[in-house]
Parts: sequence; C-alpha cells; structure tokens
Amino acid sequence: MTEALQPAPTAAMLAIGDELLSGRTKDRNIAHLAGVLTLAGIDLKEVRIVADDERAIIEALNALRDRYDHVFTSGGIGPTHDDITAEAVAKAFALPLIQHPEAMDRLARHYAARELPFTEARMRMARTPEGASLIDNPVSVAPGFQIGNVFVMAGVPSIFVAMLDNVLPTLPGGPVMESASVACPFGEGDIGGPLSQIQKQHPAVAIGSYPRFDGQRYSTELVIRSRDAQALAGAREAVEAMVAEMAAKS
Repeated sequence: MTEALQPAPTAAMLAIGDELLSGRTKDRNIAHLAGVLTLAGIDLKEVRIVADDERAIIEALNALRDRYDHVFTSGGIGPTHDDITAEAVAKAFALPLIQHPEAMDRLARHYAARELPFTEARMRMARTPEGASLIDNPVSVAPGFQIGNVFVMAGVPSIFVAMLDNVLPTLPGGPVMESASVACPFGEGDIGGPLSQIQKQHPAVAIGSYPRFDGQRYSTELVIRSRDAQALAGAREAVEAMVAEMAAKS
C-alpha cells in the first residue's frame, strides 16, 4: 500500500505593473517562479496581474494571502511615484508604512560609496510595513521585504531571481513533482475517451495532453505528473498500453 504523502505547500504570485498589462513589458518572472517552486515541492496555484493601482493591489493581495501558504509579488518597489507596492501592502495588513532603519542604512552606504546623493526618491526604496523583515538584493542593494506570508520583490527579472534565491531556502517544501512523457501518434480527438478513463482510474496523477502538428498529421505528447512514484509508474504503464493497443488496431 502506498504511503499517503503530505500535501505540498501552496503559493500564488501577484505581478504588479501597468507595463505588464499594456504589453510594453513581457513578464519573465512568472515562468521562473513556477519552475523553481516545482523543484522545491511547492504548488503554484494562481497568478494575478494587476495595474499600479492601490485598491487593486490590496484586494488581490488580501484574497491571495488568505487562500495560499505563500504569496510572491513582483514590481512596484522602486524610487518613482508609481512604485506604490510597499504602501499598498502596508494597507492590506493594516500596518504603518515606515522607512526601515536597516534598509535606510544599506542604501545610504551604497550611495555614499558611489558618491551619489541619497535623495528622497531613493529613500522610497527603504519603505516597508512596520515589522517587515528584509529580503537581500545582491544586484542593486535596494531590498525587498517579507511581511506575514507575503514576499515583496522587484520586477526587474535579474533582481527578482536574486531575491527569490534568498527566499526559497527559508521555505518548507513538499515532495517534488515527478513527470513522465509518452509520445502518442494519435490526435486528442482519438484518445480523449480512453485517456479520460485512465485518469479516473489513477486519481493520484495528473495527465496532460499537448497536441502537435507537423504539417501533415496530428499527434499528441502525453505528460503524466505525480508526487507518488508508484502512482506515476502505474499510470505511465496504462497510458503506454493504451497507445500500443490503438496502434495495433490502426
């Protein structure tokens, strides 16, 4: 009998920025987060994209942090007037927005070393909700922050990746999702019925079908995913047997 596996922690992402919704910037952080969370045994369950709008950020953040174990945000923590994420997060948690002393010290030393003025605009990057802890930024010093189960990070992909690298080792993970793929020379319309039956018989796995067209005929890549190695093997055998049986009849 297969031992029951503990459920994996869940996560959501909130990507913030008018530029994402206008198409001016193509988001790369979502794909990166999804990949590293899968390897860490954390299920990314939902992604939302919102504009630089305080009310929209607050509403989305409160919905996500109540529903999932972890929430990762990207964007809106820079020095300009439309970088309002820190303020919105503070309001979502009903906490005062402060200039974090350690963040102020890091930024002041950084700009002094570069012989640049530590302007009010640059001081905005030290704002966090009261009680937040900092997320290190080895790329450009200005930190992200964590409050509760929310991790607030920059939108610039290189900085987002660097901050995430500092966050992930602190999070408990679950069993890693494993996968197996089976090449199928038939289209989805041909395999839909028998594949549905296999899915019902193997509830501990998720089976996805991905159509292909080479210019002459359709085929399908079948991908089986599970955190239970025994369940994965059983479902793979069933799928391979289905494909072999259909091939013998064709």
